[in-house]
Amino acid sequence: MKEEVIVSEYDPSWVEDYNAERVEILRVLTDICVDFEHIGSTSVPGLGAKPLIDMMAGVHDLADVQTLHIKALAELGYEYVPKPEFTERLFFRKGQWRAGTHHLHVYRYKSVEWNEHLLFRNALRRDPEVRQAYYVLKKKLEQQFRHDRVGYTAAKAPFIQSIIQRVKLYEE
Repeated sequence: MKEEVIVSEYDPSWVEDYNAERVEILRVLTDICVDFEHIGSTSVPGLGAKPLIDMMAGVHDLADVQTLHIKALAELGYEYVPKPEFTERLFFRKGQWRAGTHHLHVYRYKSVEWNEHLLFRNALRRDPEVRQAYYVLKKKLEQQFRHDRVGYTAAKAPFIQSIIQRVKLYEE
Protein backbone atom coordinates (compact mmCIF):
# COMPACT_ATOMS: atom_id res chain seq x y z
CA MET A 1 0.00 0.00 0.00
CA LYS A 2 1.34 3.39 -0.96
CA GLU A 3 1.87 5.84 1.88
CA GLU A 4 -0.55 8.71 1.38
CA VAL A 5 -1.67 11.64 3.50
CA ILE A 6 -5.39 12.29 3.22
CA VAL A 7 -7.08 14.64 5.67
CA SER A 8 -10.76 13.65 5.80
CA GLU A 9 -13.66 15.65 7.16
CA TYR A 10 -14.55 14.87 10.78
CA ASP A 11 -16.34 11.55 11.20
CA PRO A 12 -18.25 10.86 14.45
CA SER A 13 -17.62 7.14 13.96
CA TRP A 14 -14.00 7.78 15.01
CA VAL A 15 -15.19 8.05 18.62
CA GLU A 16 -17.10 4.76 18.31
CA ASP A 17 -13.99 3.13 16.82
CA TYR A 18 -11.88 4.45 19.69
CA ASN A 19 -14.36 3.20 22.29
CA ALA A 20 -14.39 -0.30 20.78
CA GLU A 21 -10.58 -0.46 20.68
CA ARG A 22 -10.33 0.95 24.20
CA VAL A 23 -12.41 -1.90 25.62
CA GLU A 24 -10.22 -4.53 23.96
CA ILE A 25 -6.92 -2.88 24.86
CA LEU A 26 -7.89 -2.29 28.48
CA ARG A 27 -8.89 -5.92 28.75
CA VAL A 28 -5.26 -6.93 28.09
CA LEU A 29 -3.59 -4.03 29.93
CA THR A 30 -5.96 -4.00 32.92
CA ASP A 31 -3.22 -4.90 35.42
CA ILE A 32 -0.89 -2.03 34.41
CA CYS A 33 -2.96 0.74 32.79
CA VAL A 34 -3.63 3.74 35.04
CA ASP A 35 -5.46 5.87 32.47
CA PHE A 36 -6.41 5.69 28.80
CA GLU A 37 -7.10 8.59 26.42
CA HIS A 38 -8.18 9.26 22.84
CA ILE A 39 -5.65 11.73 21.43
CA GLY A 40 -4.81 13.13 18.03
CA SER A 41 -7.14 14.88 15.64
CA THR A 42 -9.76 12.11 15.56
CA SER A 43 -10.40 12.91 19.25
CA VAL A 44 -11.45 16.49 18.49
CA PRO A 45 -15.10 16.91 17.44
CA GLY A 46 -15.36 18.86 14.21
CA LEU A 47 -11.68 18.62 13.25
CA GLY A 48 -10.73 16.98 9.97
CA ALA A 49 -8.02 14.34 10.28
CA LYS A 50 -6.20 11.45 8.76
CA PRO A 51 -8.57 8.59 9.64
CA LEU A 52 -6.11 7.19 12.17
CA ILE A 53 -7.17 6.57 15.75
CA ASP A 54 -4.44 7.63 18.19
CA MET A 55 -4.71 6.32 21.72
CA MET A 56 -2.57 6.80 24.78
CA ALA A 57 -2.22 4.36 27.66
CA GLY A 58 -0.71 5.60 30.89
CA VAL A 59 1.36 3.26 33.06
CA HIS A 60 3.41 3.84 36.22
CA ASP A 61 6.59 2.72 34.47
CA LEU A 62 7.27 1.65 30.87
CA ALA A 63 8.99 -1.44 32.28
CA ASP A 64 5.53 -2.55 33.45
CA VAL A 65 4.79 -3.48 29.83
CA GLN A 66 5.93 -7.09 29.74
CA THR A 67 6.22 -9.64 26.94
CA LEU A 68 2.81 -11.03 27.90
CA HIS A 69 1.23 -7.60 27.25
CA ILE A 70 3.03 -7.24 23.93
CA LYS A 71 1.81 -10.69 22.86
CA ALA A 72 -1.76 -9.95 23.99
CA LEU A 73 -1.76 -6.68 22.04
CA ALA A 74 -0.42 -8.56 19.00
CA GLU A 75 -3.42 -10.88 19.24
CA LEU A 76 -5.59 -7.76 18.91
CA GLY A 77 -3.65 -6.75 15.79
CA TYR A 78 -1.26 -4.28 17.46
CA GLU A 79 2.33 -4.74 16.40
CA TYR A 80 5.00 -3.48 18.75
CA VAL A 81 7.26 -1.10 16.82
CA PRO A 82 10.48 -0.45 18.74
CA LYS A 83 11.53 3.19 18.49
CA PRO A 84 14.82 3.46 20.40
CA GLU A 85 14.98 7.19 19.66
CA PHE A 86 11.82 7.69 21.76
CA THR A 87 12.83 6.47 25.20
CA GLU A 88 9.75 7.99 26.83
CA ARG A 89 7.16 5.82 25.06
CA LEU A 90 6.31 2.45 23.62
CA PHE A 91 4.56 2.39 20.25
CA PHE A 92 2.12 -0.13 18.78
CA ARG A 93 0.56 0.02 15.32
CA LYS A 94 -2.54 -1.68 13.95
CA GLY A 95 -2.59 -1.80 10.17
CA GLN A 96 0.13 -1.63 7.57
CA TRP A 97 3.46 0.13 7.98
CA ARG A 98 3.04 3.91 7.48
CA ALA A 99 -0.61 3.22 6.67
CA GLY A 100 -1.82 2.16 10.09
CA THR A 101 -5.43 2.52 11.16
CA HIS A 102 -4.73 2.74 14.90
CA HIS A 103 -1.74 3.84 16.96
CA LEU A 104 -1.28 3.01 20.61
CA HIS A 105 1.25 5.14 22.48
CA VAL A 106 2.21 3.97 25.97
CA TYR A 107 3.60 6.69 28.22
CA ARG A 108 4.42 7.01 31.87
CA TYR A 109 1.25 8.42 33.40
CA LYS A 110 1.46 12.18 34.08
CA SER A 111 4.86 12.42 32.33
CA VAL A 112 5.66 15.56 30.33
CA GLU A 113 4.69 13.74 27.11
CA TRP A 114 1.40 12.49 28.61
CA ASN A 115 0.49 15.96 29.84
CA GLU A 116 1.46 17.71 26.58
CA HIS A 117 -0.72 15.40 24.49
CA LEU A 118 -3.68 16.28 26.70
CA LEU A 119 -2.84 20.01 26.69
CA PHE A 120 -2.84 20.09 22.89
CA ARG A 121 -5.96 17.96 22.47
CA ASN A 122 -7.86 20.02 25.03
CA ALA A 123 -6.77 23.31 23.43
CA LEU A 124 -8.16 22.08 20.10
CA ARG A 125 -11.41 21.00 21.73
CA ARG A 126 -11.81 24.26 23.65
CA ASP A 127 -10.74 26.90 21.10
CA PRO A 128 -12.45 27.07 17.68
CA GLU A 129 -9.81 29.49 16.34
CA VAL A 130 -6.93 27.15 17.23
CA ARG A 131 -8.88 24.20 15.82
CA GLN A 132 -9.51 26.06 12.53
CA ALA A 133 -5.90 27.20 12.23
CA TYR A 134 -4.72 23.63 12.75
CA TYR A 135 -7.18 22.33 10.15
CA VAL A 136 -6.01 24.91 7.59
CA LEU A 137 -2.39 23.94 8.25
CA LYS A 138 -3.20 20.23 7.91
CA LYS A 139 -4.97 20.78 4.56
CA LYS A 140 -1.99 22.80 3.27
CA LEU A 141 0.48 20.14 4.41
CA GLU A 142 -1.71 17.40 2.94
CA GLN A 143 -0.94 18.83 -0.50
CA GLN A 144 2.73 19.46 0.22
CA PHE A 145 3.41 16.03 1.75
CA ARG A 146 0.83 13.87 -0.06
CA HIS A 147 3.18 10.85 -0.17
CA ASP A 148 5.29 11.58 2.90
CA ARG A 149 3.60 10.90 6.25
CA VAL A 150 6.84 11.50 8.15
CA GLY A 151 7.32 14.90 6.52
CA TYR A 152 3.67 15.79 7.13
CA THR A 153 3.97 14.95 10.83
CA ALA A 154 7.26 16.82 11.20
CA ALA A 155 5.84 19.91 9.49
CA LYS A 156 2.97 20.08 12.02
CA ALA A 157 5.33 19.98 15.02
CA PRO A 158 6.12 23.73 15.28
CA PHE A 159 2.40 24.58 15.40
CA ILE A 160 1.71 21.90 17.99
CA GLN A 161 4.63 23.05 20.17
CA SER A 162 3.54 26.70 19.91
CA ILE A 163 0.05 25.83 21.17
CA ILE A 164 1.43 23.70 24.02
CA GLN A 165 3.77 26.52 25.07
CA ARG A 166 0.97 29.08 24.89
CA VAL A 167 -1.30 26.92 27.08
CA LYS A 168 1.51 26.34 29.59
CA LEU A 169 2.12 30.10 29.86
CA TYR A 170 -1.59 30.75 30.30
CA GLU A 171 -1.88 28.13 33.06
CA GLU A 172 1.04 29.52 35.09
